[in-house]
Amino acid sequence: MRPLAITIGDPAGIGPEIVLKACADPALRELPLLVIGMRALLARVADVLGLPLPAAIEEPPLPGFDAAAVQPGRIAALHGAVAAACIEHAIAGCLAGRFAALVTAPVHKQALHLAGVPFPGHTEWLAARSGVRDETMLMYHEQLAVALVTVHQSLASVPASLDALRIVRVGVQLAEALRRLRGREPRLAVLGLNPHAGEGGLFGDEERRCIVPAVGELLQLGILADGPLPPDAAFTPAARARYDGWVCMYHDQGLIPFKAFAFDEGVNVTLGLPIVRTSVDHGTAFDIAWQGRASHRSLVSAIRLAARLAGG
Repeated sequence: MRPLAITIGDPAGIGPEIVLKACADPALRELPLLVIGMRALLARVADVLGLPLPAAIEEPPLPGFDAAAVQPGRIAALHGAVAAACIEHAIAGCLAGRFAALVTAPVHKQALHLAGVPFPGHTEWLAARSGVRDETMLMYHEQLAVALVTVHQSLASVPASLDALRIVRVGVQLAEALRRLRGREPRLAVLGLNPHAGEGGLFGDEERRCIVPAVGELLQLGILADGPLPPDAAFTPAARARYDGWVCMYHDQGLIPFKAFAFDEGVNVTLGLPIVRTSVDHGTAFDIAWQGRASHRSLVSAIRLAARLAGG
């Protein structure tokens, strides 16, 4: 199997720490892991925490980089530039067929902005570099899988962004991913946008205008789908027993229940790309960076899932 490329994320966050911990974890011993990051920086963090350096490190070009200038827990253009260099290098390697999959540690959006990166997150970045327009963010756990119709945008802009074709595309991608990962035909819950799923139009027309037609189209495509479901009841124990995947209309509608349920072991997967990409489901955690306190469980789950999706 070709290497699984793991980027270190924002160097001032917990990314370097959890990458070092994951590479030293016996649970991943059989997988070909390749860290994309600055060796001197990783050596600095490893020395602070008493962790071994990974066996395989590939350093992206970043002229003038000084590992001593990185300050844990701080937002800086330098830190965004490091994260960006690693991501660009890893994407290029995946597209060229050198790497079997990409696994990303968390980045800080403000640091990326300071470094001149024009993307709001990994998902949009990967789509642009891959020439893809129909990417979908999936948050995956063996007991909960949430796909988002809209992602990094304001709540005020969400209603106008919804249309039946977009919802159907996310539902189809989610169903395909679940068939591959679980080996059975999934049943999807398609959530409403408004309280009580619109209450028959009393609280908004988005359900009637685009969500109901989308559910009908999914059913015509042979996908088991119910909806629109009231969002406040869509993740109850009974609903989690009935459904395999949830199509959510906006970011927090899906991520709040997902992180409440599976924060330590959840995985972020980008569907619709020509490459396999997974990530942790948490942020940079600047407040505990380089302190030895960060859990690497989500990264271990992301690496394992990347290996499965890549066929390893």
